[in-house]
Amino acid sequence: MLTQIDVDMAEFGVSPRHGFLPDELPLHRLSDPYYSSWEDVIERLPSLLKRKALICHVDNLPVLSTSHLQTLREWQRAYQVLSFLTHGYIWNSAEGGGPSERLPPSISVPFLEIASYLGLPPTATYSALNLWNFKAPSSETDLSRIENLKVLHTFTGTQDEEWFYLISVAIEAHGAEIIPVMLNAMAAVRTKNSHIVLAALVKFGYCVREMGAILKRMNEKCAPDVFYQKIRPFLAGSKNMAAAGLPNGVFYDEGDGKGEWRQFSGGSNAQSSLIAFCDVVLGVEHWDSKDSGSKNQFFQEMRNYMPRSHRIFLQRVESMASIRDFAAAQTSVPELGEAYNFAVNELRKFRDIHIQIIARYIIRPSKQYAPKEDTGRNLAVASSITPEKELHGTGGTQLLPFLRQSRDETKNAASF
Repeated sequence: MLTQIDVDMAEFGVSPRHGFLPDELPLHRLSDPYYSSWEDVIERLPSLLKRKALICHVDNLPVLSTSHLQTLREWQRAYQVLSFLTHGYIWNSAEGGGPSERLPPSISVPFLEIASYLGLPPTATYSALNLWNFKAPSSETDLSRIENLKVLHTFTGTQDEEWFYLISVAIEAHGAEIIPVMLNAMAAVRTKNSHIVLAALVKFGYCVREMGAILKRMNEKCAPDVFYQKIRPFLAGSKNMAAAGLPNGVFYDEGDGKGEWRQFSGGSNAQSSLIAFCDVVLGVEHWDSKDSGSKNQFFQEMRNYMPRSHRIFLQRVESMASIRDFAAAQTSVPELGEAYNFAVNELRKFRDIHIQIIARYIIRPSKQYAPKEDTGRNLAVASSITPEKELHGTGGTQLLPFLRQSRDETKNAASF
């Protein structure tokens, strides 16, 4: 007997086909000519950054109104465009210089309004870099096949950066299938239908295993040195970035003497609603420190970097029945506990793969990279002069301690 799912996914902007990716493909361009100045700049972004010319172009942009944005896809497109321009502007320092500590009104004013509308911070989030940054032949295309995808924008114009983003898009697309499956399982807990829960946990485990296989493909077309030296610096936020040249964050200048210093995390996989969903449905909990008894503040903060509707969706799922408690209580059905542990172990393995990627793409290059005297200050330079245990990710956390703790907390969920 099938169980009725308690949550209407569409109500929360979660696609039955694509999960947390948009149901309709992202817009390639804002069609209203009013926004052509934004579109013209982002179309030439890699070239402008390479020539250190972006700052001049952005400074000459007019302060545009958001009143011409009508549909959700248009708001998302505008957010994506300004996310790229923001990080390009901040980190496109002149030779030997540091990052820009001021964002001009031409970006700040509309970006603050757009971010508020979408319930996101005005910075380059996972949504801007991944969820809304791809194209495919049609909405019916299998988005889990990387070969079917292309990105809309990059900072560097390299295949490496395109591949880096598309890996995440494909993982999101592949993981979409487990969302309704696990929601159905949580509904089945209420009717004590162990068969539905067991089947869902097995399907979850194999799906996450395949997500890990996609993640392992990172090295096919993304070289560690290109990622470390050219791509990663543009992904950095403005929080905990004193060593990279932003001790106070960035001043969002709103003109007429108004503005505010702000600090934001950069794009991070911790902002993936899919990975957060996996934790929630398995009952994996993250803490500030071992035995601290208080929830990990970074994970809680990263919820604010997810689209508002996805954030509310996760809160709704958290209020549903606990699969972990149900599996632990069904001692007469040992296969259920085994299926739960299998699912948790596959999620732990996925996090292990992520740690291996971090080691290859950040830890090792940080020991090998010798910045030139005129390089200026950015995350690559800062990371190369920082002890390994103190290296920070683009999200602003201490890199290895955070990832290892997250992995271990996942493993511990299967301890019954």
